[in-house]
Amino acid sequence: MSKRDIVKPSILPGFMELLPKDQLVFDEMKNTIEKNYRKHGFLPIDTPVLEKKEVLLAKGGGETEKQVYELERGHTEMAMRFDLTVPLARYVAMHFPDLNFPFRRYHIGKVYRGERNQKGRFREFYQCDIDIIGNGKLALTNDGEIPAVIADTFKDLGFEAFTIHINNRKILNGFYGSLGIKDTVSVLRTVDKLDKIGPDKVKEELLDLGLAEDGAQRILDFIGISGTNQEIIQALRDLKIDNETFTRGLEELQEVLSYARAFGVGEDHLAVDLSIARGLDYYTGTVYETILDDYPEIGSICSGGRYENLAEHYTNQPLPGVGISIGLSRLYYQLEEAGLLKDYQTQLMDLLLIPMDDCIEETVALLGRLRQEGVQASLYGEKGKMGKKFKYADQEGYPYVLVVGPDELKHQTFTLRNMVTGQEEALKEDQIPDFLKGARKN
Repeated sequence: MSKRDIVKPSILPGFMELLPKDQLVFDEMKNTIEKNYRKHGFLPIDTPVLEKKEVLLAKGGGETEKQVYELERGHTEMAMRFDLTVPLARYVAMHFPDLNFPFRRYHIGKVYRGERNQKGRFREFYQCDIDIIGNGKLALTNDGEIPAVIADTFKDLGFEAFTIHINNRKILNGFYGSLGIKDTVSVLRTVDKLDKIGPDKVKEELLDLGLAEDGAQRILDFIGISGTNQEIIQALRDLKIDNETFTRGLEELQEVLSYARAFGVGEDHLAVDLSIARGLDYYTGTVYETILDDYPEIGSICSGGRYENLAEHYTNQPLPGVGISIGLSRLYYQLEEAGLLKDYQTQLMDLLLIPMDDCIEETVALLGRLRQEGVQASLYGEKGKMGKKFKYADQEGYPYVLVVGPDELKHQTFTLRNMVTGQEEALKEDQIPDFLKGARKN
């Protein structure tokens, strides 16, 4: 093949692929999230990446529809899933007779959006979702459990300093209703931009929506209420707003906070935040956003909330739910950019076996026996200088190397070299598995 026939290898903009060591970190994060989801009793599902276009876009309209990848094969119109919530709605409506409620599901998978290409935003990315779906009704204990899942997950990911910001959309809707505002959705979307554009710009946009100066300022004063959780709740009570929706939202918020504490979430990880609105208009109650305290510039790393009717476009059966989503690809990218993954420990293998030229078959047999005992080991069977072989082990991150020669086989004693410290340990074959398991724990 001539040079002009060679196609330059590349991938599409907005798609991510990693080198093996980075992929190990990514997969370890994904496995940690999945482990916590399962620990809290969520069941796995997987839905097709391709859905019927009329099903996936049943709601229609909005910015999301402009970002959907559409395909056509024959007379079949298809679209690639742009999140995991719409497929869940279709899934629950379709399999309703076979499901038990409350239905607790988790789904970790790739989704696709034709977003404008920019740093840290992807067109193909992993989402890690959990949802609890009720049949007709769903207790607030579920809203209180969600922060426990978030807390356990991010602690296991290695973060201790994080805050789950929590609010209730009924409080906001009731407050705006008391001001005589009819288009509460537009106001909520504007308020949700506070962290991105600041209070002055938010006020400007509120005025553009037709609010009076006094009304816009009252909204900013309201979402600016601060203090401890109890102080904020007391401040809300002191407003004495005569609005049924507001009162119900305040009661729900207090109840959810109480349940979250009962589930073991520390007060230092919970913060009532009246500026949290979540832009999506289907949230109707509790809403969450999670921030790393030391890196607020990263933004929300896990968000979600309560909605009244998940599958309204597919069934008349009312299916309320509550859930959260972790955008894993974006989270990984942001943590990597911030240098927070340098110490993230990932170890695929325990041991590299290097045979002397006349001991290859015996080394292969030893490798098989060690693997049967649970040792994660591999063989370097290529010819070459010993220095090159040890360099390979070092570059691939093997913690231990075992050289197998005639003397080792004769005496059935093998020397394991620690590739970090250079220390060597002489062990019998039956001692090797326990030694490596202990080293793995440390």
